[in-house]
Amino acid sequence: MEPAGTLERGLAVLRVLAADPGRRMRATDLVRATGLARSTVDRVLATLVHLGHLRAEGRDVLLAPPLMELGAAYLACDGLQESLSPLAERLAAELEESVSLAVRDGDGVRFVGQFTRRRTMSVAFRVGDLLPAGRCAAGLALLDPGAPWAEDDQLIEPGLIAVALPVRGPGGKAVCAVSVVSHTSRHTVAGLREHALPRLRATVADMEAALAVQAREPDRAPAGFDGSRAVKEELGMGYLQSLARGLAVLVSLGSARGGSTLARSARVTGLPRATVRRAVQALEGLGYAAAEGDRHVLLPKVLELGYAHLSGRTFGEVVQPHLADLVARVRESASVAVLSGDDVLYVARVPTVSIMSVDITVGTRFPAYATSMGRVLLAGLPAGRVAAIEPKPLSRHTITSPEGLAAAVRQAAADGYALVDQELEEGVRSIAVPVRGPDGRVVAAVNVATHAGRASRDHLLRDVLPELRATAARMEADLAHTGRLP
Repeated sequence: MEPAGTLERGLAVLRVLAADPGRRMRATDLVRATGLARSTVDRVLATLVHLGHLRAEGRDVLLAPPLMELGAAYLACDGLQESLSPLAERLAAELEESVSLAVRDGDGVRFVGQFTRRRTMSVAFRVGDLLPAGRCAAGLALLDPGAPWAEDDQLIEPGLIAVALPVRGPGGKAVCAVSVVSHTSRHTVAGLREHALPRLRATVADMEAALAVQAREPDRAPAGFDGSRAVKEELGMGYLQSLARGLAVLVSLGSARGGSTLARSARVTGLPRATVRRAVQALEGLGYAAAEGDRHVLLPKVLELGYAHLSGRTFGEVVQPHLADLVARVRESASVAVLSGDDVLYVARVPTVSIMSVDITVGTRFPAYATSMGRVLLAGLPAGRVAAIEPKPLSRHTITSPEGLAAAVRQAAADGYALVDQELEEGVRSIAVPVRGPDGRVVAAVNVATHAGRASRDHLLRDVLPELRATAARMEADLAHTGRLP
C-alpha cells in the first residue's frame, strides 16, 4: 500500500466518521461508506486508535480529542485565531452579543473563532462548522468585501440575525470576516447594525493592525507543539506507519505561522524529505494543503476532520469515557467533581453494579472538607482559604478541627492524592487525585469510592491509586486538546 494512498484512505475514514459523529460506527459501516476493503479499514482503524485519534468501545469506533491536533495545526498555520481572538472577545464583551470569526472554504465559510455570550437564546456554532457563504453575514462580507457591511436577516435560521465586516491582511486581501450575531428577541437587523457597527468597525481596524504586526514577527512554533508525536514505530502488520507519518506531516505544516517548507517539515518530523513531499502532494490533492511560494500551508478544510464536534464537547463529556474505563478496571464506582464554594459538585460519574453501592448522581454536592476529592481540590487553594472553613462532624471519623483539616490538606498536596476513610459517612471509603489544566492548576478531581467492607486502605493505595493517576493523566491530555475546563 503506497504511502500517499494510505494517507488518502486514512483521511477518507476520518471524513466518514466526522460527517456523522453522533452515530456509532463499526468497521463494516466504514467499508460500505468508503468502498475500501475490510482489511484496509481494519488497519486504518487500528492505526488511528493507536495514535489516539479514535477511541474503540467494543466494536464501535468514535472520534477522540487527540484528533483535534489536526485542526489545531491549521489554526496555528493560519494564525488568525491567535492574533484576533482577544479583540473578538473584547468586542463580544462590549456589545454583550456573540462574535464569530470565519474564513472562506470553497463555497462556504468555516468558523475559526466563536465568542458566545451566555443567554437563554445563544448561538450554537462551533469552531470548524461550515455554512453556505451566500446565506450568512460572514460569507456575504467575504463574497463582496467592498460593500460597507453585510447582514444576515434570518437567512440561516428564523430569529438569527448578524452584521459582518471583512478583515484584510497586510496585502489588502480579505482574509476573514468578523460578525456580530444576535436574535430577533433582542434586536431587529437594523437595530443590531446601529448598535454594533461603530464598535465593529473600530475592532476591524485593530484586527488589521494586529495582522500587520504579526506579519513582521519571526516564525515560531505554537506553544506545546510536538511535530514528532504521530511518528510511531512499526507495531506489526495491523499498523500503518505510512498513515502515521502522513498525519505527522500534516501537523508539521502548522509548526510555523504561514506554513512550512518541505525542509522544515522534514526536520520537525524526522522523516526523509521525499516522504514529506509525497504526503504534502497527497494533502494538496485532497484540498487540505496548498503551496504558497516555497511554503506549504494548511487550508480550512482540515477542520472538517472532527474538529467542530470535538471542540463542542463539554468537560463532562470529555472525562466520561475515561471514568468508564477506570470503573471497568477497578470494578468500583468513580466520579469527577469540581469545587463550588466550600462544596464539591459532581460533574461526571460512572457507578458500578453491586448489592452495596455508593448512591451519588451528577449534581450532588458534599462538604469538601470531608471528601477525598474535596481534599485534593482544597490542596490547590491558598492556605487562608482552607483556614476559613469550619468543619463539622458528619460521622464519628470526621476531622472537625481547623488545624486537623489544614494538616490533611497539606498532606494531600504533598502526596498528590487524598484518602478519606468514613469521614463523610460510615462505611464509605474513597481515594482521589487531582486533574490539572494545561497551566498545571488543579481544575477538578477524580475519585474511586467504595464500601469500607469491600476495599481496604492498602488495596486502594496499592491497586487503585496507580489506575487513578493514569486516568487523570489521560483526562488531562484530552482536556489539553479540547481546551475545555469546568
